Amino acid sequence: MASIRKRKDSYQITVSNGRDSSGRQLVETATFRPDPTKTEKQNQKALEKFVFEFEERVKSGKYLDGEKITFQEFANRWLKEYAAHQLEASTMQLYTYLLNAHIFPAIGHLKLSKIQPLQLNKLYNTLSETRKDGKPGGYAAKTIKHVHNIISAIYTTALKWNVCVENPCQRVDTPHITPARDKVKYFTLEQSQTFLSLLDKEYTTTYKAHDRVDDTGKTYHVAEYNETRKLPTQFKLFFLLALFCGCRRGELIALTWNDLDFNDGSLNITKSTSIVNGKPLTKAPKTRSSIRVLSVPASVLDVAKAYRKEQLQYRMALGSKWEGDNYIFIQWNGRQMHPDTPYNTFKRVIQRHNASCKDEHQKLPEIPLHGLRHTSATLLISQNVDVRTVSGRLGHAQTSTTMDIYAHSLKKMDEVASEKLENLLAHGQ
Repeated sequence: MASIRKRKDSYQITVSNGRDSSGRQLVETATFRPDPTKTEKQNQKALEKFVFEFEERVKSGKYLDGEKITFQEFANRWLKEYAAHQLEASTMQLYTYLLNAHIFPAIGHLKLSKIQPLQLNKLYNTLSETRKDGKPGGYAAKTIKHVHNIISAIYTTALKWNVCVENPCQRVDTPHITPARDKVKYFTLEQSQTFLSLLDKEYTTTYKAHDRVDDTGKTYHVAEYNETRKLPTQFKLFFLLALFCGCRRGELIALTWNDLDFNDGSLNITKSTSIVNGKPLTKAPKTRSSIRVLSVPASVLDVAKAYRKEQLQYRMALGSKWEGDNYIFIQWNGRQMHPDTPYNTFKRVIQRHNASCKDEHQKLPEIPLHGLRHTSATLLISQNVDVRTVSGRLGHAQTSTTMDIYAHSLKKMDEVASEKLENLLAHGQ
């Protein structure tokens, strides 16, 4: 039976938890603080519920004491009993890595209830300082923010489970994160046109002299030779969909031929592929807004039709070696393309072009693959397409996200609008 003792502004609840090996009685205590915004009757009911649940946890062996359990012990229990059931697999992988790599070595040994803001600040400062290998910069503010959020999430659960009475993260300032708009890299209209021309341009690959082994096992020498190639059609289609539809890499990798409707020229985005524990994982997007239907330009559909025919012929030629599952973008055996593959190909397309340019001004900036998505949005905004439409094509949950990321384009649009209004009112033009 639990005993309740009233203090000034709280109640102390004590529950007997048997005896230890020497016969000494074991007790567990918890503190209940009434909510000043509620009535006395409401607080009384809350107290009764708190006492009942606390006693149940003690009797069932589920009660944890933040003054006795270490942060690492509780965090591992949190991962197993909470995070594994509530978080996405990719998020779980990130949290587990950051806990083991950075958080546990710094504060894992400390008692959960004893960790103070000073210790968290020391952890964040250590992460932001110069790395041990001498390279400048330390970890990015975004990474440190992730570390802070993980620790805070663990303490939030600890508070709900009455393991501790305070979340020290609430009294710690985290590093400032540069707004997304300052990191956006994209092609201008002229650069986009140059990039599109490269998708059909032939290029020469030089193979150095080397030895080969024939079917009989005999070794023979091959002299250096050149080979003229073109970008495989599936990569051309990949880059066109990224640029014209603003799709994310994972959304394109996850596409099957059932997602592309040739009759009405639409693309259904219903899933995404990411790497979890070293393996591709395809699942529904995190937000409902990411599930969308996009109109595809006729020229891109023509490329898709040509590639569809090409893939079917390849599948027939491969015969029993085909292991695919109707994916649009594939490996040599028909299986789903690895998410890293299009990035590497995209990078090579830009580098080949830049290597052939004598004029520095004709070179393309080495933007990330995600930059094609940014290019799509930026060009749409520059052509007076309203933000709501752009946001819908990108799959953003809120137009404010689109406005924040592409503030650079919106500012230019605003300047143009200002000039047009001035010309209209002042000069009648």
